[in-house]
Amino acid sequence: MDLAEALLALLLGSVLVVSLLSNLLVLLCFLSSSELRQQVPGLFLVNLSLCNLLLTLLNMPFTLLGLLWRQQPVGDCACQAAGFLETLLASNAMLSMAALSLDKWVAVVFPLSYASKVRGRDAALLLAYAWLHSLAFPLAALACSWLGYSGTYASCTLHLRAEAERRRFAAFTVAFHAASFALSLVVLCFTYLKVLRVARFHCRRIDVITMQTLVLLVDIHPSVRQRCLNEQKRRRQRATKKISIFIGSFILCFAPYVITRLVELLPFITINSYWGVISKCLTYSKAALDPFVYSLLRQQYKKVVINIVNRLLRRDLYPSSGYNSSLDTENDYCLHRPN
Repeated sequence: MDLAEALLALLLGSVLVVSLLSNLLVLLCFLSSSELRQQVPGLFLVNLSLCNLLLTLLNMPFTLLGLLWRQQPVGDCACQAAGFLETLLASNAMLSMAALSLDKWVAVVFPLSYASKVRGRDAALLLAYAWLHSLAFPLAALACSWLGYSGTYASCTLHLRAEAERRRFAAFTVAFHAASFALSLVVLCFTYLKVLRVARFHCRRIDVITMQTLVLLVDIHPSVRQRCLNEQKRRRQRATKKISIFIGSFILCFAPYVITRLVELLPFITINSYWGVISKCLTYSKAALDPFVYSLLRQQYKKVVINIVNRLLRRDLYPSSGYNSSLDTENDYCLHRPN
């Protein structure tokens, strides 16, 4: 193994560990918090984390072994199953991100009617469609025997076996990426740009009110006035930054791989194996980024994580004493109450 392959293996191994831990933490947060479970977007986040977790457990190890051994790591049947799951889970994860953006658009653009427009039943129906949509393409690929090991990507994925089927395989590949990557990207751009427009409109209204207040408060200290102006600037930048992360991470992680898969359909172009593995690692890195982009960096999730850590620490500190905070408080009261 040369240095480049060793670095790629190290990168893929790091992505696998981070993705496994972060997605497990998101699911643990939902199991621990009834408040999170009651929110409609929680269904989309659980579905996204579940897809990422399955992709991490069932596909990334095969790619890592294929990179280390420089050959197909498992038998043909297992490799076809891994390629089937990768096609299904990757498409479903993209559609889950699109569903999250639709939910955010309705919540921001139609805040008063959000509760009636987006209900748990509607979210469940949307997720059911996402699974059926995602299932159609791997089933078609399995029927046409287009699933197998590709040395270019060191993974079990969509793979052309017979040169005579290149045209059919090319049409299938274009349709698959159009119905997963392109469709999700269009939905993301449309919804989040609408959200950004509404957010900027509200920021301008708040800025006008703030400036009018500052003009009336003639005796306000200059440092206070400057802090208000700085907060206005941060508020405007915060919305743009979030939207840029949502759309930018999607494009950065998926676009290189999708473009590579489309370019390799041309018979006179050969994809470099190093670039193929790098583009594959970028798609896997989205599974590691999603928990932080959509969940763990939000204040609500931070509180749940802190509560989980506190409970674990209490169990470590009192492993066999049956520690009970309510009993401890009652004992302290009995000891210190006046006679």
